[in-house]
Amino acid sequence: MTEHERGSDHPSRPEIRRWRRYLADERAEAAVYRDLAARRTGEERAILLALAEAEARHEAHWVALLGDHAASVPAVSLRTRFLGFFARRFGSVFVLALAQRAESRSPYEADVHATPAMAADERIHSEVVRGLAARGRQRLSGTFRAAVFGANDGLVSNLALVMGIGAAGVGTSTVLLTGLAGLLAGALSMGAGEYVSVRSQRELLDASTPDPEAHRALPHLDVDANELALVYRARGMEAVEADARAREVLADYEPISAAARASEQLADEHEAIGSAWGAAASSFAFFASGAIIPVVPYLLGLEGIAAVVLAAVLVGIALAATGTIVGVLSGASPVKRALRQLAIGFGAAGATYLLGLAFGTTLA
Repeated sequence: MTEHERGSDHPSRPEIRRWRRYLADERAEAAVYRDLAARRTGEERAILLALAEAEARHEAHWVALLGDHAASVPAVSLRTRFLGFFARRFGSVFVLALAQRAESRSPYEADVHATPAMAADERIHSEVVRGLAARGRQRLSGTFRAAVFGANDGLVSNLALVMGIGAAGVGTSTVLLTGLAGLLAGALSMGAGEYVSVRSQRELLDASTPDPEAHRALPHLDVDANELALVYRARGMEAVEADARAREVLADYEPISAAARASEQLADEHEAIGSAWGAAASSFAFFASGAIIPVVPYLLGLEGIAAVVLAAVLVGIALAATGTIVGVLSGASPVKRALRQLAIGFGAAGATYLLGLAFGTTLA
């Protein structure tokens, strides 16, 4: 890359603005990684500090290009404060998800003023952060799934119910009572359903998970008969491969490490599913919190089209917020997830409203 491609002693104003933005972003990311490292120990702390060092190298690159223009770039950006706010309130998984998305959207590959090494760093950083966030996402997955599903179902189903009943031409008190009844019935149904679902899934997992105490039989197996090979064949291995694997396991067998691996595997699988009571409570609470929103206009005394419009607006805001949170935590586009939630929610509510109009006209 030539000196002209990297910049000159007199960069243009667009270049200065772009480099300042890059510099601010690098400082923000380094600060976030250092902040997260301060709350971790061991290997995770070392990884986060190494990421911060890499961002510091990138920062030095833009400082060198900017020269005196770098002095006007703040050390702490609004983005850093934003990430710090969410880190304190929602934990590191939220921040790591945001950092993963930021790393994956790096513009360095298309910018001639960034070195190939910097572009490669950003691509690899995305995978490093993905790995760090995986554990937190796994812990969230069971209860978070129930919470998102409950909130979304409460918003959509009760908005559809209220709009459908309201469109049929019944009185405001009837719409209000219907909405409250839908809230209570739906929340109880969701809570009970999640409990049964998660409990059943855990029981099926228990039935399919290898016995963590089975390793105690390994030292007493006949190596020539090698019953352990049957276990691997039952799990899908070919006979020769299963026999080789079994002999390898017996040769390297360590009772403590085998028990630890079995215990860790079982804990990870159960952690990914979540607690049955936790899923039930999350589903109940979030369904109720979502289902109350379409009822709010009627609680405030509004009637007719005014109540319907306000209910739709409030639910739209809540659906967009839910979609945004899901998008951020999954490392996907928050805007696309928000639009998807809005399309599904308003599609279902609109269909029910039209049915209510049709039935109302028929009954009239």
